[in-house]
Amino acid sequence: MLHDPNRVYVFDTTLRDGEQVPGCQLATPEKIEIAKALEALGVDVIEAGFPISSPGDFQSVVELSKAVTEPIICALTRANKGDIDSAVAALQYAKRPRIHTGIGSSDMHIKYKFNSTREEILQRAVDAVKYAKQFVEDIEFYAEDAGRADNIFLAQMVEAVIAAGATVVNIPDTNGYCLPDQYGQKILFLKENVKNIDQAIISVHCHNDLGLATANTLAGIINGARQIECTINGIGERAGNTALEEVTMILKTHHALNLHTNINSKHFSAISAQVSRMMRMPVQPNKAIVGQNAFAHSSGIHQDGFLKHRENYEIMNPEDVGINQADIILTARSGRHALKHHLVRLGYELERINLDQVYERFLVMADQKKSISDDDILFLMSDGTEDSVKNGYKLSHLQVVCGDIQDPEAQISLEYEGTQHEASASGNGPVNATIKAIESVIGKDVQLKEFTIQAMHGGSDDVSKVNMKVFYSGKSYMGYGFSTDIVKASANAYLDAINKFL
Repeated sequence: MLHDPNRVYVFDTTLRDGEQVPGCQLATPEKIEIAKALEALGVDVIEAGFPISSPGDFQSVVELSKAVTEPIICALTRANKGDIDSAVAALQYAKRPRIHTGIGSSDMHIKYKFNSTREEILQRAVDAVKYAKQFVEDIEFYAEDAGRADNIFLAQMVEAVIAAGATVVNIPDTNGYCLPDQYGQKILFLKENVKNIDQAIISVHCHNDLGLATANTLAGIINGARQIECTINGIGERAGNTALEEVTMILKTHHALNLHTNINSKHFSAISAQVSRMMRMPVQPNKAIVGQNAFAHSSGIHQDGFLKHRENYEIMNPEDVGINQADIILTARSGRHALKHHLVRLGYELERINLDQVYERFLVMADQKKSISDDDILFLMSDGTEDSVKNGYKLSHLQVVCGDIQDPEAQISLEYEGTQHEASASGNGPVNATIKAIESVIGKDVQLKEFTIQAMHGGSDDVSKVNMKVFYSGKSYMGYGFSTDIVKASANAYLDAINKFL
């Protein structure tokens, strides 16, 4: 068989191995939607299901065969005629069908799963491949639990099934047991000891029980495997399968390996979110490549280095995986450089800003909140830096007492043209009491027409945005206030509106 020696084929089993996760079962229309996304991604093989397992799985393979044109459509079977017959029937509409049949190869499986012998298992493997070959040209054979199999017997099995007609031989680390060097050496042993190995592609199918699926897959490729079996987001039974996005981005990033796939990585962010949503499997924030924090920088030292030169702290372009840009996350650990970056992004002119003062207020807010949003920054920049505040009333102090045993009472201190003005008032609520106290200082006939409160993002520590419309001397004025304290946000909004007509 002639193949580009540097081409790595991508076999996606999201819809078969990935769907075996409890709670991740999909209806056929959902499978078709994901299959089309996988086709757009550029995968070479889609394992569509296990037809004999259920009528639903059978029908999914039938419908995916009709819906998808470019990728090979693969159906899983065990090494028996009934399974293979079911797969043949399910694949009848596939443009490029493949049957994936196999049997256990480790002594553990041979003895305790099949209650058999190596000789009998070897014969069953050969018989299954020969039978499937009568109906479909492209036959993949899996040697289940190959990670724990004896290498000499495994080589004997691989040689026999290739001779029987297998075009791909899958060497799965079914239980995620192998260390990378062990798994790599196993693949190399097959390359060097199976006489007809050049007539088939070696495939690697690794599980993540010890967190080594990606490392083992890479070790297999480096030692001669040319097909990787993986899933979107690394979903799969138990701890999951090799993550498609991880291995393919490793190959794309490490040019020295001189290996390539047909994957369009710009689709990763979208298909990751699609699979996560449809299978109800959240992606952990620190997940490589597609996690929400994969391109987020929150440490002040990292942010400073990133802003000076992106490659100080990024080895991939976020655009390459479908993310618009890296995130500079503002937290209490962020430095002035990161704050300045966001101020410029939001359109502020740095020469008109006292950055040290803004940064001091930023640190106070950052200690109150886990992260700072754009709306939080707008609040910071309106809290003492706008001309309307400099030339008008500014809230210096606010204390509100309320509860079941007394009417709410507000005590305030307002600064106006360098002078402090204090007042107190009672009301039917803390906001009403605060506004009455402000009115007693202002001494103007102001009518409050509209009052709305909005949480920016959610959570008990969130910044609230208050909008107020006031009516004065025949005209309406809008005011805005921001604070983690709703009463303070309301006071700021009221003062913002008043300052606009003073």
